[in-house]
Amino acid sequence: MKHYLMVDLGTGNTRVALVSGSGSILGIRTYTNVYHRDDAYEDAQYFLPREWAPKILQGCRELCAEHPDVVIDAVSSAAARQSFVLLDREGEAFYGLPNIDNRGRAYMDQVPDHQEIYRLSGKWATEDFGAAKLLGLRKVYPEMYDKIACVLSLSEWIAWMFTGETVMEYSQACETQLYDIGRRAWSEELCRKYGLEMDILPPLAAAGTVVGPVLPQLQQELHMAEGAPFILGGADTQVALRQTGIGPGDIAVVSGTTSPVVTEMEQLFYDPDQRVWTDAGLGGNTYQVEMNPGVTGLNYQRFRDNLYADWSYGDLEEAYEKKTSFACTASFSSLLFYERRSLRRGGFFMASPMDAGVDRVDFIWAVLADIACSIYEQLHALEQLTGNTGGCILGCGGGFQSRALCHMLADLSGREVRLRPGFSQATVLGLADICNRCLGSEDVQEAGEDLRFAPRSGQLIHQYYPVWLENRNRANKV
Repeated sequence: MKHYLMVDLGTGNTRVALVSGSGSILGIRTYTNVYHRDDAYEDAQYFLPREWAPKILQGCRELCAEHPDVVIDAVSSAAARQSFVLLDREGEAFYGLPNIDNRGRAYMDQVPDHQEIYRLSGKWATEDFGAAKLLGLRKVYPEMYDKIACVLSLSEWIAWMFTGETVMEYSQACETQLYDIGRRAWSEELCRKYGLEMDILPPLAAAGTVVGPVLPQLQQELHMAEGAPFILGGADTQVALRQTGIGPGDIAVVSGTTSPVVTEMEQLFYDPDQRVWTDAGLGGNTYQVEMNPGVTGLNYQRFRDNLYADWSYGDLEEAYEKKTSFACTASFSSLLFYERRSLRRGGFFMASPMDAGVDRVDFIWAVLADIACSIYEQLHALEQLTGNTGGCILGCGGGFQSRALCHMLADLSGREVRLRPGFSQATVLGLADICNRCLGSEDVQEAGEDLRFAPRSGQLIHQYYPVWLENRNRANKV
């Protein structure tokens, strides 16, 4: 039996996990990610790798100490997209640019040929991606920009910590907006449009590649097998989708803080109207066409923690099953993706005056239904645009632990929602599968059967959707 150390860096927190090759999670450590604001910009945040790294390594030490009989065979990592670490020429990771950093926003009108940038990169020319973050850094802190020797994604920063080698996986490279997704190579033209140098970009490599042996000191400290390798992972969305078994023509949803709706394609997909993002699949050989309703699961989590902390998730699910009517609609998702616009106004919408029968369950059910409707809206648009309209919807991510959400999405779409065992830990299990294949072991086989949610007619969500759509659109002038 193989055993792996996995580092999963999200936006809100970082997890370190000890995992067996069969997919069993022996232990997890979780740390809240700390960010700092930079008031030199309208909306800029950064993190300091020297603050994050000790916690990650300490988590690894603690897990290994708890399981002294386990020998670690390999290390791997996955991480949030659009987040980067800067290395200087002295070999120090000195600055972090997270996905929530928007320091490039004020300079995007100086970047030429937005349509060509979209054609080459598969992404809108916006402040979300690495190129704009680096442009904003160069504009305000040229001396800091000049220190950069190499730019790494978050997951490949972990690879560098463990091996000293610099590399970037294709799924993360496409989040820089400096990668030509059709040629599968760094783009001199994209670098020129943003005024950036190509020599700060590391070599490209595919998920499952051995980056190098773990540094001897860490091998000894963490009780690793001699010569234990670091195996390249990639972007968390693509790694999580690996757990679903997605293939060409399939459509999948990752339900988490946001809810990417993705279909996999063998040929490069280009939409001149820019209604989708095109992502590189793991290894860069396939393409994943994406729409995303933006912030979804985070809304539900915050609402539950702030107002329903005395209710378990099981209690809420039981209450949802008893609902036969709705008293309000909710609108908190943040993107109307296929129109390339943010939804700035949200809230609850109901008849006035408030009905005496409205209770707490009405509000949180409406928040969950908002997630289902928002996902379905993007799903339907993606189906129509790509023609991938058959088969079930593959799902993964913690949001699908809600049976009510699964039923709502199946009912709205008219398609079965299918979850493989381990779906709530999809990123960690996706990494385990990558490591197994690299080391010649069997695929991860989680015990249990797939969960299947068949579509039903005449459900409450069918009454809710048109009212939700009208209220959402009126509030945002769609």
